[in-house]
Amino acid sequence: MSSWRGRMPTPTPSTRSSTRSSTGGTRSRTAATSSPRTTRSAWPPAVPACSASSGRSSRATSRTSPRRSTVAPSCAGPSDTVLQGSSHRSGFEQVSVPTVTAARALEERAAPSGVARSGAFRLAGLGVATAVLAVVVMLSVGVGARAIALPTIWDALWAYDHTIDEHVIILELRVPRTVVGLVVGPALGMCGALIQAYTRNPLADPGILGVNAGATFAVTMAVGFLGIAAPLGYVWFALLGAGAVTILVYALGAVGGGKATPAKLTLAGVAISAVLGGLTTAIVLGNRDTFDDLRFWGVGSIGGRQLDIVLSFAPLILLGLLLGLGTARALNALALGDELAASLGVRAGRVRIVVIVAVTLLAGTATALAGPIGFVGLMVPHVVRWFVGPDQRWIFAYTIVVSPILLLLSDILGRVILPSGELRVGLVTAVIGAPVLIVLARRRGVSGL
Repeated sequence: MSSWRGRMPTPTPSTRSSTRSSTGGTRSRTAATSSPRTTRSAWPPAVPACSASSGRSSRATSRTSPRRSTVAPSCAGPSDTVLQGSSHRSGFEQVSVPTVTAARALEERAAPSGVARSGAFRLAGLGVATAVLAVVVMLSVGVGARAIALPTIWDALWAYDHTIDEHVIILELRVPRTVVGLVVGPALGMCGALIQAYTRNPLADPGILGVNAGATFAVTMAVGFLGIAAPLGYVWFALLGAGAVTILVYALGAVGGGKATPAKLTLAGVAISAVLGGLTTAIVLGNRDTFDDLRFWGVGSIGGRQLDIVLSFAPLILLGLLLGLGTARALNALALGDELAASLGVRAGRVRIVVIVAVTLLAGTATALAGPIGFVGLMVPHVVRWFVGPDQRWIFAYTIVVSPILLLLSDILGRVILPSGELRVGLVTAVIGAPVLIVLARRRGVSGL
């Protein structure tokens, strides 16, 4: 006859977990038994112990709310996901943490920063800059070797008389010169802002990276060897040279399997610019006709162009500006890193192509029209970024307005600084921009200057 203990029901198998100590040799065992009638739900999933507070809040939410959801712990890694309850029967929407992080970072980048933190303040600043540009335009038309009063300018524009010398000076010389500044200035500034935003290089500029040198060399080849002296003829060579050098600089910056860092791009651009500058000088000095055609153009000048030529170049610059403005939001995302930008749907390859096309159109056309003018694309984006913050949409908008202000003021200064004659605008911007470059290099630790 079996005892009462023998007739007891056999308990269900228990799940045992044992932990062995590697140093003391002791063994501790823990056993957890589960009844066949009581099953514990596998939901919610375990929360890592690195965030105890978030784990307690998620468990409390899962017990009280019929819509089960968990919040990603603060220690979530790049591959963790956030599970949100769906209206479907048993499905859950998965939103990757990098996507949420990238979206938040993009919002923070677009948030008001800089000196002008509010949108109204930024709009007001843009209006003030536009008003300043209008004043500078009037100064550009009136100031020169012969100062012309505002009423005379008004009469020349609306009641032109070719027998009056002031009217001829205004419409034949100063108005085309001012229009060239209004067209070339935004092109140079926007080109520099695009290069700085895409390469993340604070010292980027179409002159420093050799883009202007490529366009200048191509134009010199066209004039010296092919005899193409008309601007409408050699503008296509300028576009070809600018595009080729842009691609070459970026390729050299990425040599060695690494990324094209700002230092690599700057060194590659300076090296290519030096080589092409030497070749250009050799061609000009070896051909007297080429020297006569390019001696003023080669140092950068917005004078000596007819208004019809300027208007013929304007559509190419307008197209480059529109392409650049269209990349503003994508460049904001790329500033967060390629991986986060990809999680937001930004295709870096497509943005690269658009930026290269825009830079080629802007730098090539501006160089063909006014010669190689440096440092405008370096100085203006830095000043604008200090005022409006890192949002490229505002940077591009301000750059388009502020760049012609700098270019026209430099041209006015070149007209009046000498008692006889004038300095070309390219020389004036170089004198102003070189100290700015040194200050930026020292502040950012780019070199040992």
